[in-house]
Amino acid sequence: MAKESYKESGVDIDAGNEFVKRIKPVVRKTFRPEVLTDLGGFGGLFSIDKDKYKNPILVSGTDGVGTKLKIAFLMDKHDTIGIDLVAMCANDVAVSGAEPLFFLDYYAMGKLDLKKSEEIIKGIAEGCKQAGCALIGGETAEMPGFYDKNEYDLAGFVVGIVDKYKIIDGKTIKTGDAVIGVASSGLHSNGYALARKLLLDKLKLKVTDHVKEFNCTVGEELLKPTRIYVKTILELIKEYEIKGISHITGGGFTDNIPRILPKGTSISVKKGSWPIQPIFKYMQSKRDIDEKEMYRTFNMGIGLVMVVNDKDSEKVIKKLETLGEKAYIIGEVVDGKQEVLYE
Repeated sequence: MAKESYKESGVDIDAGNEFVKRIKPVVRKTFRPEVLTDLGGFGGLFSIDKDKYKNPILVSGTDGVGTKLKIAFLMDKHDTIGIDLVAMCANDVAVSGAEPLFFLDYYAMGKLDLKKSEEIIKGIAEGCKQAGCALIGGETAEMPGFYDKNEYDLAGFVVGIVDKYKIIDGKTIKTGDAVIGVASSGLHSNGYALARKLLLDKLKLKVTDHVKEFNCTVGEELLKPTRIYVKTILELIKEYEIKGISHITGGGFTDNIPRILPKGTSISVKKGSWPIQPIFKYMQSKRDIDEKEMYRTFNMGIGLVMVVNDKDSEKVIKKLETLGEKAYIIGEVVDGKQEVLYE
């Protein structure tokens, strides 16, 4: 009677070792001088420059990319989903004024596909380079019987640092402050359950269908990587007082912006003050999603919202443009009950 083996049960340790060997050169390109270990150890070591900070505060974040993964599966395209993973974590840390230092990923699948897995890690490494953080470790879990052989899941974890006196927390926001919106690159990584239901299920579109409004296929539009705003934020706060920053993710405008508002204030958003991208217009034009739901589910073309002194608003807009961003004054802070008002 033949003896059972781990490999025959669906887990290939040799393939896992080969995977680590292949991705090491990619991962090393993300390393910062503070990284003290190579990939493959039990833990990643990272030193902190104590002379750089008076009162260093660590800021952490974790996230995934949700059902955007379904689009990657349908397209069999896996080289950008890692950028989304880093963006969702690093942007959340940066809105506190923190510099992301290092990143770790959790990657689980039914069966390890070396080619596909390399593409995924290359995307994560590219995201780390865009965010300026080091990819110092992660977990690759082969889980036969739990995931379909062509499916996988991703999660990410980031740690950043900020001096305590430089933390951006919204406490100084007051009535009359200006609200600036920074353009998104599309859907980013939120609202995909609703987008898929409308586009793929109700409208019966395929990911390979070309939509003239998008000037690309459905799949190409839905896989556009989430914009990483880290370096923009870090450059901006060197020159200007940014009172509060909100990363527009799940919950859209309606639920994310109030998270930075002090008591007694609300934000009045002027609809039409920025160009809404074709993907949002297209979905809304089908009249299956009402406007209230659109603003609570999607970023509506604005990936980041900043609150600044009104007198600085035009200068901040110009600075954002020099940093390669498209930015607009989209509203103002008003008296209220920590909510978003639309006009």
